[in-house]
Formats: sequence, C-alpha cells, structure tokens
Amino acid sequence: MTRALPRASLYSASLVRFLTENALLAPARQAEDVGQKLGDWLDFRQAIALHGVLPPDTASAAQAAPLPAHVQRMALIAPEALAKHVDKVRAQLVESITQGAPAGSGLARIDMPAPVLDAPVEIKTAFEPYRRFVAAHQRQMDSTLRSLRAQLRLQLSKQGSAGQQLAALDATFENILAEREAALLAKTSKLLEKRFVQALKAHMQAQAMATEAADASDDMDGIDANPNAPPKADPSIWLMPLRQTLRQALLAELDTRLQPSLGLLEALTAQAPLTP
Repeated sequence: MTRALPRASLYSASLVRFLTENALLAPARQAEDVGQKLGDWLDFRQAIALHGVLPPDTASAAQAAPLPAHVQRMALIAPEALAKHVDKVRAQLVESITQGAPAGSGLARIDMPAPVLDAPVEIKTAFEPYRRFVAAHQRQMDSTLRSLRAQLRLQLSKQGSAGQQLAALDATFENILAEREAALLAKTSKLLEKRFVQALKAHMQAQAMATEAADASDDMDGIDANPNAPPKADPSIWLMPLRQTLRQALLAELDTRLQPSLGLLEALTAQAPLTP
C-alpha cells in the first residue's frame, strides 16, 4: 500500500553554489529569515495579490472555487507519469545546453559560438556572441519550464481544495517574483562576462610577450629557425575552460529554475491516493 515514487530532488542552491565555487560570487552571509526577505521584495500591490490567495481561516480554506470547464474535463495523470515527463523535459534542456537541442524535442537549436575571436579583438565586444548564447538558453529554459509548471499546477488543482489553493498560491508567486528572478539571473551573464574579459586580457598579454620573445630570438638567430623553440600553442586554448564554464553555469541555472516544478510534483505525489 506504499507508493514507490521517490521524493522529488530539490536543488536548493545549485546556481549560487556553482558561482561561489568558481569565484564568480562572494560567499553568502548567514541566511536571512525567508519571510522577512520576501516581505522586503514585495510592494503593496503584490502583497495584496498574495493575501488574496491565502485563506483567512480554516473554514474558508475548505471552500474551493469551481474549476473552469476545460480543467474539469482534463484527465488526471498519475504522479509516476508526471515524474517521467519532468525528467524528459529536464533531459532535453540538458542536451540542448551541452550538445544542441535533440531532434523531435521542439526546442530551437542554440549553438555555441566558434572558438575563434574575430581579429582585431575588441575587448568590449568580444563576449557578445557568448552573451547571446547564454540569453537564448535562458529564454528557452524560461519558456519551457513555465509551460511545465503550468501543466503541473493544472493537475494539482484537480486534487481537491488543498491542491487548488496550492496551485493558486504557486501561480501568484510566479507572477510576483518573475521580474526579480529575471533580474537576478541576468547577473549570471555579467559575472561570466567579467571572468571572460579577465581571461582575454591575460591571453592578449601573454601573446604580446610571446611575440616580443619570438622577435628577439629571430634577431639573435638571423634567418635560421630556433630548433629549441617550443611549438606554438593553440590560440584558442585559453577559451576552452570558459566555454565549459558557460555550459556548467547554464546547467546550474536549469536546476535552480526547476525547483518550483519539482515542488509541485512532490505535492502531487503527496496528494495522490495510495495505490494498493
């Protein structure tokens, strides 16, 4: 009589942990009270909207509003099937980030820029192709996961008054926190750009020093090539770790963006009746 479906795995701080471990973000201070922090974020209109979905007492909580007709007609999907769907969506987004969108997924293909910078290199604009790459993946994640979250909410709203109230609460939180979430996630690209520019400047300085050393060696050796000179390094080798960091940051962001959907899935699992 027990349910075999495992608890949804929550990624509580994947993106923050990644940025901290890669020295892109200062370590967080002692955690603040969640309620106080949320209160600081909300303006009075958002607070009113949130208050509107919170019941003033237990009696009113038990009174669920009638569901729209299209939701009433919707078939209930087993939590196991929903979990597989969530896993599939996540796997498709992971593959889109790491290799390119899989065929038949409906996701647009977003290719990593070629590992060659246009000459002459302009430090102020060199990161622009990678900024577009990150932004395109962020838009893809946002659109795909918003749709997934809405699907899970609809399923939850059919699980009685408690599920309907939780679905309404989640929809309200999504609306009032969307702008702040977008602003915070946009900072990831700026942090990555800062790391990129630092690495590019170091690479250009190393190139200049190598050129000076090669010119001095040619002056000493005449026209003869120096047989002991080391082979020329791949000019893009400095860029490869940064490209990998971009993908890792997007994967960490994906896990962060998935948290609300995983929470809804866990609620659906708890609400569903036990199967003998």
